[in-house]
Amino acid sequence: MAKKKYVKYLIALWSVFVLLIGGVVLFFAAISWGYFGDMPTFEELENPKSNLASEIYSADQVLIGKYYVENRSNTHYSNLSPHLVNALVATEDIRFRSHSGIDLKSLFRVAYGVIIGDHKGGGSTITQQLAKNLFPRDYNLSTAELVMRKFKEWITAVKLERNYSKNEIISMYFNTVPFGSQSFGIKSAARTYFNKTPMELKVEEAAMLVGVVNAPTRYSPILNPEASLDRRNLVLGQMARYGYISEAVKDSLVNIPIDMSKYNVMSHQTGIARYFREYIRLKLREWAQNHTKPNGEPYNLYKDGLKIYTTINSRMQKYAEEAVQQHLAEDLQPAFNRHWEGYTNAPFVFNKDSADVEVKKILTLGMKRSARYRKMKNRDIPEEEIIASFHKKTSMKVFSWKGERDTTMTPWDSIRYYKSILQAGLMSMEPHTGYVRAYVGGADFDHFKYDHVTYGKRQVGSTFKPFLYTLAMQEGGISPCTKVPNVQTRIELPDGSFWAPENSSDDRIGQMVTLKWALAHSNNWISAYLIKRYSPQSVKKIARKMGVTSPIPEVPAIALGTPDVSLYEMVGALNTYSNKGIYIEPVFITRIEDKNGNIIERFIPRQQEAMSEQTAYLMIEMLKGVVDEGTGIRLRYKYGFDQPIAGKTGTTQNQSDGWFIGMVPELTTGIWVGNEDRAAHFRTITLGQGANMALPIWALYMQKLYNDSTLYMPKNSFDRPDYLPVEIDCEKMEQQEEVQDNGIDEDEF
Repeated sequence: MAKKKYVKYLIALWSVFVLLIGGVVLFFAAISWGYFGDMPTFEELENPKSNLASEIYSADQVLIGKYYVENRSNTHYSNLSPHLVNALVATEDIRFRSHSGIDLKSLFRVAYGVIIGDHKGGGSTITQQLAKNLFPRDYNLSTAELVMRKFKEWITAVKLERNYSKNEIISMYFNTVPFGSQSFGIKSAARTYFNKTPMELKVEEAAMLVGVVNAPTRYSPILNPEASLDRRNLVLGQMARYGYISEAVKDSLVNIPIDMSKYNVMSHQTGIARYFREYIRLKLREWAQNHTKPNGEPYNLYKDGLKIYTTINSRMQKYAEEAVQQHLAEDLQPAFNRHWEGYTNAPFVFNKDSADVEVKKILTLGMKRSARYRKMKNRDIPEEEIIASFHKKTSMKVFSWKGERDTTMTPWDSIRYYKSILQAGLMSMEPHTGYVRAYVGGADFDHFKYDHVTYGKRQVGSTFKPFLYTLAMQEGGISPCTKVPNVQTRIELPDGSFWAPENSSDDRIGQMVTLKWALAHSNNWISAYLIKRYSPQSVKKIARKMGVTSPIPEVPAIALGTPDVSLYEMVGALNTYSNKGIYIEPVFITRIEDKNGNIIERFIPRQQEAMSEQTAYLMIEMLKGVVDEGTGIRLRYKYGFDQPIAGKTGTTQNQSDGWFIGMVPELTTGIWVGNEDRAAHFRTITLGQGANMALPIWALYMQKLYNDSTLYMPKNSFDRPDYLPVEIDCEKMEQQEEVQDNGIDEDEF
């Protein structure tokens, strides 16, 4: 009887146990099937979603910027330093390699600690933490909801273990965790804190980053350096405890301070090529809207982890920015300030009678375009109060060439101050590929967002004259050595009036001069002679073939460069000469890849024949004269260049704009310099000419390029065609003319 009773109790006990186990299994199965709320699907586990930053790379494979919602970039396990993996496992989950997503031993330890009131540390494995990172918890959960969420994370962790290898889980973990300072994922964190790749991290650096993960703000080396140091040393202690480093190594490392000298939060507000990055950002947003992912959704520049490979060379870009800064900050801006010192209406040039009214108009327009005015207007503050506030002194930070400085002035005076700051644009491209290697859109992106390369259009002055001379060379029978009389030309206009430009120089008036001499000295009378002979319509046509798309009025004055054209257009157009008569559209991006490295699109520049190779070379010869004997000669006597250089200076009538476009066989570079407002400028052509405002930037930039042996910039000559239809040696041509005039037999001569 007792035996039967024992068997009965045993059966009941096992039944309860089986029911309990079955209930637990059924409970977790129900969670997995989604009866207690959504669970990640198989597809989501296979392709977990996270916001990935799109990365911008230079042609020499330097990461120059990112576009992101979260500054996150993925990296493969093979690119992780072993120190990172060891630090993580030693600190967070020493049995990571042996469990299947849930560490029962750790769970029992935690449970026991709770019972005895000695709770130390959590029981979450690396895989569970990954589950939480991939599928974040909702905020403000009740205790019951929090417990249920924990169960879901256990199940997700087990599923992750089934779908991924241990190494993949480690890399996924490092790719998903936040490290503070706007860095998500180890690749971004290593770059932000140490300017390194994850593979390059030292033991102490890896330990610091693993320590930060636990609480990015509390253990931030920037916000809380002492706490960060203690946390790093704790991680080093764990690494020594589990044999990843020796005690001796640990003891030496804990005494090393955390080095934050390379700390830099990568954003659109920092780094090189900021004008360029903003320009392509706008273009890429448009591109993304018109290109779709495999699932049919349009690409998102800020979330889809695109890799954008650009044509910019990071070293050339750095030198370009330095050249602009050096000339404007050290030479031209101080000269401009001295030039205007003591003048009431500085830096604006107006008639004495209208100066006060015109200056007020400019400053009022500047006020209405300011962020301060817009913000006050949006708050419905009356116009009178807004204007009054602009005349009250206030503390502010303003741009200076020596860095941002604190000052006190009225917002009204700050508008005038900023109008006096000289701006510049620079674009440098390879003649035969169209690749843009350097791009500087202005003086400083923080304070001046306007891009003077692609968006700014200003009068081009004499840099427009090559279009006119190209037409003359292309028509045939005319050479750089062809002579014309240096006399004033008058052209009758449709209204019966006459247009007759003046020259800025009295050189060789009334003499016969070569076209090469005329272009070299930017002679206006010869330009008028040519525009009368070939017509504005024909000049416009050749400019269009060479890539100029801006409006060009069909009037004789275009011979002197009256049209407003962008630097981008002018550099691309004059580059046609170096490219043997073929216009090639400047290109900024070579290819775009998705987050997995698949090429989505390649970019091939548009090309078209604008002139013959012979005409292009004749123009190169003409433009070499500008540097050898004309307005660009200071490249020889002041800057010491001795290699073949073709170039053209440009100066507008009132010195508002200074231009220089210089060409060597491997590079075409254009520079524009001027003030934001055209009414602000030098009062004399000595200071305001392109040779003084823009040419020195070209010289400084090219000096830096030639001094960098890693850039391989040879000092070659331009390729000469096998056949030229005309003589280009003007001395030889003059001798031949003398022989013919004197009736001497050429063979005897």
